[in-house]
Amino acid sequence: MTSTYQPSMFDLSGDAEGVGELAGRVTRHRLTAGAWVDVLPGWLQGSDAVFETLLGIDWRADRRQMYDNVVDVPRLLRWFGGDEELPHPTLTAAKSALNSYYASELGEEFVTAGMCLYRDGRDSVAWHGDTIGRSACHDTMVAIVSLGSPRNLSLRPRAGGHDTLRFPLGHGDLIVMGGSCQRTWEHAILKTARPVGPRISVQFRPVNVA
Repeated sequence: MTSTYQPSMFDLSGDAEGVGELAGRVTRHRLTAGAWVDVLPGWLQGSDAVFETLLGIDWRADRRQMYDNVVDVPRLLRWFGGDEELPHPTLTAAKSALNSYYASELGEEFVTAGMCLYRDGRDSVAWHGDTIGRSACHDTMVAIVSLGSPRNLSLRPRAGGHDTLRFPLGHGDLIVMGGSCQRTWEHAILKTARPVGPRISVQFRPVNVA
């Protein structure tokens, strides 16, 4: 697959690989109903190497029932359980750093890593909240590292009455959805007619949050 993307302007570390500091750099956006979003552009350093490694993992294509038809899921998927080694050491370091920074607020660790490959602007994920499991009733967090071509993460409140928010996510950027966000807000990666290259989303979650 051709890895055509615009590197994040914040990823200035050259060949160095790893994660930057979180303390004092994360910007929190407070939403409604106890939801919030933390954003840190360019958190992953040397994210080109991580992106190229992830392009070569064993992605799978899923199909799902939609009304009377079975249709292709418009993105490729790979899920890593807590007992699986992540495909790049920078992702292991990212999970460790997130656990250290959010430990007191989350009260548990990020364990799993779900990954999505959006091949171009036709790939997407529809409006949803990650409400399978404990997040249907309890506050939690989902931390997302974005790699590759920039795409907007859109958010809107389930109750309506608020404009859609758009967070542009670039190469190596971090966004964390927390508080009640999964059950009181919805998020999506919408299709776009703009020419965009592949993007990979790495989603770190606690156990039994999906």
